[in-house]
Amino acid sequence: MNGMSTGERRQKMEEAVEYLDSTPLFAKKSSLENVRKYLELFGHPERGMKIIHVAGTNGKGSVCARIASCLREAGFSVGLFISPHLAVIRERMSINGEMISEEEFLYYFEIVKKECIKGGPDALPHLLYFEMLFMMAMLWFRDKKPDYLVLETGLGGRLDATNSIEDKAVTVITRIGIDHTAYLGDTIAEIAAEKAGILRKGCPAVFLTEPEEAWEVIREKAGQAGAPVFELSPKMWKVNKADENGIDFSLDNRYDKNLRITIADRAPYQCENTALAVTACGILLREAGKYDPDLIVRGIEKTSWPGRMEEILPRVWIDGAHNPDGIRAFLESAGMIIRTERERAETGRVFLLFSCVKDKSYREELKMISLSGLFTDIAAVPMGGSRALDAETLRACVEENMNRDSERVTIHETASVKEAAETFIMRRDSKDLVFAAGSLYLIGELRSLLAGLRSEAAAEPNAEG
Repeated sequence: MNGMSTGERRQKMEEAVEYLDSTPLFAKKSSLENVRKYLELFGHPERGMKIIHVAGTNGKGSVCARIASCLREAGFSVGLFISPHLAVIRERMSINGEMISEEEFLYYFEIVKKECIKGGPDALPHLLYFEMLFMMAMLWFRDKKPDYLVLETGLGGRLDATNSIEDKAVTVITRIGIDHTAYLGDTIAEIAAEKAGILRKGCPAVFLTEPEEAWEVIREKAGQAGAPVFELSPKMWKVNKADENGIDFSLDNRYDKNLRITIADRAPYQCENTALAVTACGILLREAGKYDPDLIVRGIEKTSWPGRMEEILPRVWIDGAHNPDGIRAFLESAGMIIRTERERAETGRVFLLFSCVKDKSYREELKMISLSGLFTDIAAVPMGGSRALDAETLRACVEENMNRDSERVTIHETASVKEAAETFIMRRDSKDLVFAAGSLYLIGELRSLLAGLRSEAAAEPNAEG
C-alpha cells in the first residue's frame, strides 16, 4: 500500500467505498452475534480498552466529541468512532483529532474484506456496511493503543454492532426522540428500551430525566442491569448569558457546584449535551485520579464539532437536524439566533435550505418548520444518492406542508446542492440570514461544496490579473 502513487491510492479508496456502499446499510434481523464472532476471529481487539459507549437519538456525536476533548485536555490519547461522516468516510475513526490515513484505511479494509469473502463451510456471514467499518476501526485502535476509546452507536443500541463490546468504562444515553421506527419501535418508551441495551453491570450510566417516558424505561433497565446511575435534570444547568459569541452557563451535578462553562455554540441544546459529557468525564477522571474541573472546562471550550448549528460563513448556519426532535431543537436555536441578529443589525430575508431522505419523517418536520414562522424563504434542495428524496417530490412536500395562510413564505426549487449553495449562500445579500437543515448528508455536501466555491472565488481576481 505504501508504494502506491497518490492516484492509485485514491482509486483504491474509491473502490473500497464503492464496495462498502454495496453492502446493506441496515438489517432488521440482528447480526450482533456475527459481529462477536468476527471479534473472536480477530483475537478480541476490544479487550483491554477503556471504552465510553454513547447511544441516543440526538446529540450523540456532540457528546462524543466533548468527552474526547476533555480527556485529551487531561493528557490522555483518545480514539473516536462516529457515525455518520459528513464529507470523508475516514472521519468515522480518529485518534486525538487525526482521522485514519488512506493507507491505514485500505490496509484494515483489506484485512476485514478478506475474512468477509472467505469461502468454505466455516466462513462467517458477510458483515454489513457499518459492521465492516466498526471492525476495521477496532483493529486500528488495537494497534494504535489509545488510552480511551469513545464509541458512538450507529443505530439503536441493543442490537448495534458497537454493543458487541462487553466491558465498558462509562455508558451515556443522550436525548431520546422518534427516529428509525422501522427498526427501533414506534414510541419513546420502545426506542429508549433499545438504546438502554448498551448498559452493563457495574458500569456507570449517564442519562437525562427527560423525556419522562424515556427516563422511566432507562432507569428501570439500569436497575435490571446493575448499572450505577448518574441522572441529569435540566434544573441542573442555568444559562447565564447567550449572545453571538456563544453560551455561558452554570452546571450543578453530583461532582460540581456552580461549574461555569462557556461553549462557542449558539444552540441551547448543546448545554444538555455538554452536561452529559462533563458528567461522564467527571466519572472517568476521578477514577483515573486526574479530576480537575478546570481541565474539563478547557476541554469543553476546545471542542470542535462541525455541522451542528455551525456558522460556516457570516450569517450562514448549517445544522444536521434530521428527525422531528432534532428539527425542534434546530428551530429553537434558529429562533434565538434570528432574534439576536435582528437586535445587532438590520436583517433582510431569512432563508432555509431543506433536504431529507426517504425514510425520515419529513412531512412532520416541514409542518414544524411552517408553524415556527421563522423563515421568509424555503428552498427545496435535492441531494445525490439513492436514499434522497427527488427534487419534484421534495418541492411538492414543501408546498404541501407550508402554512397556506402565510403568504410571506416564498418557496424555491433547486436542481442540486451546488445550485443552492451558489444561489442562496455565495450570492446572498449581506443582510440576509441563511440556515440549512433536514439531513446530515445535506450538511456534508454543503461543507465540501462551500470549501471549493470559496477557493474558486478567492482565485478569480488572480486569474484576471
